[in-house]
Amino acid sequence: ASVFFSLSVLSILISLAASQAFLAIAALIYAAHLLRDRPEIHFPPLKLPLVLFCLGTILSVLWAANTTVGWFAVRKLVLFVILLLGANLIVSVRHLEFLFHGLFLESALAGMVAVGQFVVQYRTTLALHPDRVYATMTSERISGFMGHWMNFGGQQMLILAALLAFLLIASGIRDPGFGIRQTIQKPSWRRLFCWMVLAVVTASIVLNFTRGVWLGCFVATFYLVARWKPRWLLAIPLLLVIGYFVAPSLVRHRIEVLRHPSQDPALSIRFEMWQVAARMIRQHPWLGVGPNNIEQEYVRYLPPGKSPEPGYHAHFHNNFFQFGAERGLPVLVAWVWFMAALGWNAVKIRRRLNRLRWVAEGALAAWLALLVEGCFEFNFGTSPVLMLFLFVVSAPFVLERIDRSSAAEPSVGVQS
Repeated sequence: ASVFFSLSVLSILISLAASQAFLAIAALIYAAHLLRDRPEIHFPPLKLPLVLFCLGTILSVLWAANTTVGWFAVRKLVLFVILLLGANLIVSVRHLEFLFHGLFLESALAGMVAVGQFVVQYRTTLALHPDRVYATMTSERISGFMGHWMNFGGQQMLILAALLAFLLIASGIRDPGFGIRQTIQKPSWRRLFCWMVLAVVTASIVLNFTRGVWLGCFVATFYLVARWKPRWLLAIPLLLVIGYFVAPSLVRHRIEVLRHPSQDPALSIRFEMWQVAARMIRQHPWLGVGPNNIEQEYVRYLPPGKSPEPGYHAHFHNNFFQFGAERGLPVLVAWVWFMAALGWNAVKIRRRLNRLRWVAEGALAAWLALLVEGCFEFNFGTSPVLMLFLFVVSAPFVLERIDRSSAAEPSVGVQS
């Protein structure tokens, strides 16, 4: 089960189908292990909000106008098994490090593929549609190994948070060994290679043109720098200004259109969507209109005589509006409770960790990034992003369990 769970984690950035297949096999083997051997089960202290979220989702499906399409959201709830499997099947600190380092390398590979996609797409667009370069490059964006640019951007954002935590914080951790506290130093070549990996991941995020992801990365970086060396926060505005002026013209234009939101279809359609979501919540506060029922109900909640703006209307590009309108306010409260419990427990664990504190810091940075980007995208509802997020935020609980197990083992006598 541990091997198949590891394969599931390491294939998240490459193939969603393979990752979910490995996850299913790991879950089945672990279930057989539970039935046969009845071991102690570890689970993060998130049971009540998670149960309420799942039950509320099922009730909203049963109450929906179209129940058939809603069961897909119920099947997606199975992905929360990652929290259970991660907490029980990652067997050591070295195992956890191996999984993160594997994800870092795969993220760099996906980033290189995405940059190659950008180069090919840019040259093609420049040759065929030189007057529509910006519109074309932002409507069909680079996606790496994923089928959609939002999934790719969200995954790269989470990896950037974990990788930056490793680079900034890991070298300063003090780890007790044989009664002696010593600072762990990484080989310079290894750190240089990791910075190169970070550069590739960052380049792929910039060229992904997803501004919500940019904002999530900024918040994660701000948090990690504050935890690392707060005085360096003063350099961030200067770096942003320099980055703006050295960035490609397409990137600068992507930022400049924010000054005129009504002229940017991606922004104007969000304003319309959020107004529709607010009307849905007012009329269906308890159970919403039902999962995956947004698109077919959308027009009914527009002002009389108004046609919807052209675009994608299957979800509201916002986690909070989405859960409130789709599944009702009780589910929204349960989800906020679940997310708050994740963050609060990660903070408590971070304070107690003696080793790999960067994992907890990376989880908190990823948590912040997902929440911020989730104000502009329904990232909690996309399986590739959700699966990676659940693994990253489960990592602090894994370390806590390993530390407790180590403390409970009979100590070996060490002469001072």
